[in-house]
Amino acid sequence: MAKLYFYYASMNAGKSATLLQANFNYHERGMRTMLWTAALDDRSIAAEDDLQDSHAIESRIGLHAAAHRFLPETNLFEQVSARHAVQPLSCVMVDEAQFLTPAQVWQCADLADKAGLPVICYGLRTDFRGDLFPGAAVLLGIADNLVELKAVCHCGRKASMNLRVDERGSAVSEGDQTEIGGNERYVALCRRHFSEALGR
Repeated sequence: MAKLYFYYASMNAGKSATLLQANFNYHERGMRTMLWTAALDDRSIAAEDDLQDSHAIESRIGLHAAAHRFLPETNLFEQVSARHAVQPLSCVMVDEAQFLTPAQVWQCADLADKAGLPVICYGLRTDFRGDLFPGAAVLLGIADNLVELKAVCHCGRKASMNLRVDERGSAVSEGDQTEIGGNERYVALCRRHFSEALGR
């Protein structure tokens, strides 16, 4: 039976690189995949008509792949099912899965349960305040398999939290849940150092 998987971690744990390696393994065996990522980060969108871009999923180590971009209104079950009817797929992979809506997470579950397609989601569990993202919360609740990828805090402990910093490197504790950025905006820390940075 096909399953819904959620690979989660803090930032800089290699989620995108893990997705791209899995995608490579499928292709190496002659299998088709369909990749998705959030349309929130539109800095490199090349084709506005289908929100697909050749570098849509890119890891910090330089790996990249084309992917479709999902918006909150995107019906993943319908889009993937339509592609699957034309060209049978072996797997669906979703990067930045924390940005899925709860309804989209259930659509991913339906792809596994009703269409027989494994769906592997990769994303953050919590935001810069330590709160669950809506998509991550549903994935944690209904995914068949949960896999935590490990990042390392500067102290050597597991980094499970994402600290947002300003341009001076100071901790930020207020703002919108979603703000696109990389190492210049976020630091992966263990819970202890995350709490200390926020003065808790």
